[in-house]
Amino acid sequence: MGEIGKVLFINTICGTGSTGRLVTGLMDALNERGIDTMCAYGRWDAPKKYKTYRIGNNLDVLVHGVVSRITDKHGLYSTFATKRLIKEIKKYDPDVIHIHNVHGYYLNYKILFKYLKTCNKRLIWTLHDCWSFTGHCSHFAYVECEKWKTGCSKCPQLDQYPKSFLFDSSAKNYEIKKEYFTGLENMTLVTPSSWLAGMVKKSFLREYPVEVVPTGINLSRFSPRSSDLRERYDIGDRTLILGVANPWRERKGLNEFMKLAEELDDNYRIVMIGLKKKQLEGLGWNIIGIEKTDSIEEMAQWYSTADVYLNMTFEDTFPTTNLEAMACGTPVITYNVGGSPESLTSRTGIVVEPGDIKGVREAIRRVEGKNKELTERFCTAQAQEYSTHKRFEEYMTKVYGLC
Repeated sequence: MGEIGKVLFINTICGTGSTGRLVTGLMDALNERGIDTMCAYGRWDAPKKYKTYRIGNNLDVLVHGVVSRITDKHGLYSTFATKRLIKEIKKYDPDVIHIHNVHGYYLNYKILFKYLKTCNKRLIWTLHDCWSFTGHCSHFAYVECEKWKTGCSKCPQLDQYPKSFLFDSSAKNYEIKKEYFTGLENMTLVTPSSWLAGMVKKSFLREYPVEVVPTGINLSRFSPRSSDLRERYDIGDRTLILGVANPWRERKGLNEFMKLAEELDDNYRIVMIGLKKKQLEGLGWNIIGIEKTDSIEEMAQWYSTADVYLNMTFEDTFPTTNLEAMACGTPVITYNVGGSPESLTSRTGIVVEPGDIKGVREAIRRVEGKNKELTERFCTAQAQEYSTHKRFEEYMTKVYGLC
């Protein structure tokens, strides 16, 4: 694959959020091998310990976002910011350009990919959702749309990210992406789940080789621990069912939890973390609602305290919350959607068909009937397979071709 001396990353964020932390983790792994790295990012702040370049500024992001919500031409603004980025890329002269999220109101993908087609660099593109091969949306499973296979039009999800309030440009967006995202030499795609890899192979990106490297988690931050949460929230010895989302909405299972609550008696308590203030009003008597928390310690305590982690999402690429729960010793029940079931085994979780509340209820009973101590051991052992260290090493060998 040739010698690698420098790697440039391009992503919406750097060092924060799941994709931003993945980027800095890869930078660390490459730096340890003596490879120089830099991240070009579009939003928020970046850790000072890394070599970085801010693409555009807050005003540019704001204008890009506002105009996109009128025209539905997300990713087709930020012209001058992208041209300046290309000058910076030429100046840095990397051997590898590793792209992550292109969307996020910070980049003009036409200008960037026109350059990438002529730059004679090795290219890696990690896809975290489906936006790269649709005319608008980042996910389509919830509305069961398959237009992306042949050509988008009359998008049913204009009200979803990246929102458009006036126009539908999905047909034109699809054609532009197809033109600019195909035909690149020496490019490898990476996906965090086999499900997303399968979707890619059905899309116009099918010409590229695809490597599947699941997302990892920091096992030093997520592990079984004790707490006084049961006493503090008056849960006692009731079966505790935990759900986590940010934000909670119908396609993430919000209404499913409400339906489940109606099926449960006083022997159960549901805890939902990540609710907005307005969503906290009118919850069922057996639901404990908690707003979003940035405390990893608090999340690990809730995962550890729960008897089961319930993920009733209707669309997801590869949810790390499943991994976090297992790392804390808690089994997972999830809908058979996207890449959500892929991290589970028969000993660490149960997969239920979407919308089957009775099936969820039966799965909870099955979890209750298992040896809790043994299940915890199985879960923590399975989580070891998804340590950030292992996944970064997999990137180094499978994607970068390094020893």
